[in-house]
Amino acid sequence: MPILLEEDSNILLPKMHKVRQIFEKEGLEDIESIITSEAKKESIVSIIKPGQKVAVAVGSRGIKNLKEIVKLTIDNIKAMGANPYIISAMGSHGGGTEKGQREILYGYGINEEDMGVPVITKTDVVHLGKTKKGINVYFDKTAYEADVVVPINRIKLHTDFVADIQSGLCKMLVIGLGNHIGCSAIHEEEFEFFGEIIKEAASMIMAKAKIGFGVAILENAYDKTSKIEFIPAKELIPREIELVKIAKKNMPILMIPKIDILIVEEIGKNISGAGYDPNILGKSYILKDFVLEVPEINKMILLDISEESHGNAIGMGIFDIITKKVFEQLDFESIYTNGIAIKCIDDCKIPLIAKNQDEAIKIAIKVLRGVDKKNLKIVKIKNTLELEYIEVSDALLEYVKSDSRLELGSFDL
Repeated sequence: MPILLEEDSNILLPKMHKVRQIFEKEGLEDIESIITSEAKKESIVSIIKPGQKVAVAVGSRGIKNLKEIVKLTIDNIKAMGANPYIISAMGSHGGGTEKGQREILYGYGINEEDMGVPVITKTDVVHLGKTKKGINVYFDKTAYEADVVVPINRIKLHTDFVADIQSGLCKMLVIGLGNHIGCSAIHEEEFEFFGEIIKEAASMIMAKAKIGFGVAILENAYDKTSKIEFIPAKELIPREIELVKIAKKNMPILMIPKIDILIVEEIGKNISGAGYDPNILGKSYILKDFVLEVPEINKMILLDISEESHGNAIGMGIFDIITKKVFEQLDFESIYTNGIAIKCIDDCKIPLIAKNQDEAIKIAIKVLRGVDKKNLKIVKIKNTLELEYIEVSDALLEYVKSDSRLELGSFDL
């Protein structure tokens, strides 16, 4: 079925050029020595006692060096004489099921064989109480029964709200370890007040469950580990507020200010909770205030879903066009479970479907209004997590040459 006129199908697309975006590169060289040093801090050593059952909580994010960080944390807990095991902490991700969450962890190499400890993905919860506004707070039953709980997570800006505490350890305690029912309950709150409810619920959890310490991870703009810190529970909220400020400074951006067509190679839950990061693209059904420098984008095309996302293409609804390849991978149960839990079904909408990238671009060009179609500003990125290398069309070459943060050249992508 032809969906374009012959003249539209035969238009010549502009040549694309490889560009490097230059960010600050500060990162960690020796993760093992950092974790060993952190684990030996008196504030941490005093928490773990020989023989204790220690639940190490791991989520669904595609954190750089996650497997290594989890394994080293476990090894250090073992060295203290305790008995660690891994539990899933990902809210409604993986369809909110034991099987789905186990698949996600295994996809990251978080399994019994490599970790040397049991991996538990049960989703039973206990009810801990209600917030001041009457919102129920739930907590993973396996974690609640542990002698010590140790969440491991990346600290970064959240995709749906702006506050002094955003995505990180406290959110993992409240939403990740709340499992499907807890995630859904907390999302009864308006995103405008989400930072406060996360702090209130996290405080309740730390008062009623045996939270020992959190392993905070920060990454630089190149998606590399830049900081790892073990934080005792009593210091968790104030320290996480400080780390959010550092994380904001570390965030990458898309340095092209005006884009007619943005092509995104992939979205996925390993990339961001929303599939893509609205803080990078400045596009969202939920987030209204963008604290980073964001581009003005007209049309957006999506080419694929990351393998680690297991068909959960939540976030595709913000795009104008997807490829047939995306559509054929969709796991509707996982997508809808996620979208309903966070109460944003717009993110689950299916955009116009093109047979491939070439057709998708030509459709985008056809529906553009008010732009110079002979000098189209087209940008292609891999995803919103990996932004060092991008591609730009001919019309953007002069801008690239004028910005010292951008380097034009031939790179091995």
